[in-house]
Amino acid sequence: MHVGERKIDHARINLIDYGPEELLEMQFDSVADCQSCAPTQPIQWLNMYGLHEPEILAEIGRRFDLHPLVLEDILNTDQRPKLDEYEGYLFLVARFFDYDDKTMRISSEQVSLVVGRNFVLTFQEKPTGNFDPVRDRLRQNRGLIRKSGADYLAYALLDTIVDRYFGVLEGLTERAERLEEELMEKPSPRVLETLHHLKGETLTLRRAVWPLREVVNALTRSNSFFGPGVQPYLRDIYDHTVHIIESLEAIRDLIAGLLDIYLSTVSNRVNQEVRLLTVIAMIFLPSTLLAGIFGMNFHRMPLLDNPNGFALIIGLMLGVAITLALVFWRRKWLD
Repeated sequence: MHVGERKIDHARINLIDYGPEELLEMQFDSVADCQSCAPTQPIQWLNMYGLHEPEILAEIGRRFDLHPLVLEDILNTDQRPKLDEYEGYLFLVARFFDYDDKTMRISSEQVSLVVGRNFVLTFQEKPTGNFDPVRDRLRQNRGLIRKSGADYLAYALLDTIVDRYFGVLEGLTERAERLEEELMEKPSPRVLETLHHLKGETLTLRRAVWPLREVVNALTRSNSFFGPGVQPYLRDIYDHTVHIIESLEAIRDLIAGLLDIYLSTVSNRVNQEVRLLTVIAMIFLPSTLLAGIFGMNFHRMPLLDNPNGFALIIGLMLGVAITLALVFWRRKWLD
């Protein structure tokens, strides 16, 4: 049973049957179409788009003798990256990530790989074109891919998956730098909301990269399906995953620093406003005191019978207020 979002209308199968000298490419839209297919070349790469039609996946599992648990994990698109070894093949789960700069959202797609002695099976939720560079290398017979076995093809696919993370990291870094500029110019609640959103997206990416690093590390120690000639390439992928994790940690530190800057800026602004209000209150406090004293209902008070008493009191109030204002100005409390 398919567990996840249905992203295309109909499942499709693409088969590339190739060797050093020849390449055949076929497409199938149903179980009946693929049942009569008989590969003729040493290596087969079968890619399936759409996981909501279990009967097609069941036929693939029958043809390649896949374990029922493998089929179940392929249909469940909420898997974390992992590696399982079965008799005759390896099963890997990874995730493609894309970053939309307009919405600042990261979208992901599960990719399942089955690596055998002479075949590689890939299962994607939808056609994204992420594996097109590998197909072009096969069609044009560039590099070692046609001259090597299924292990090199699996390496090329894993390398494509990992390289996509660098594009996402670049988008996150650019967005964080723009937020830093906005924060320095004018901090606002919208910037704070964006920072929290960006922090959540970074955590999502981090949760996928950490287990992927362990998967690649396990592949570098496995000699069952990856020959000695492919091991250096796998170690290069492992180095890339370590670089991605370090970059993610740097982005997290940058976002944490921006949050501290925002909180400090808001706190400083509040302190300045409170100080200004305090200064204003202090300037008018003596006037309030004098008005309160001379507002008391006593029959005999100084200046009460003086014709110039009102002017003297007002002058005293203004003098005290001006004196305090000058003192605060000299101490730069009015800036």
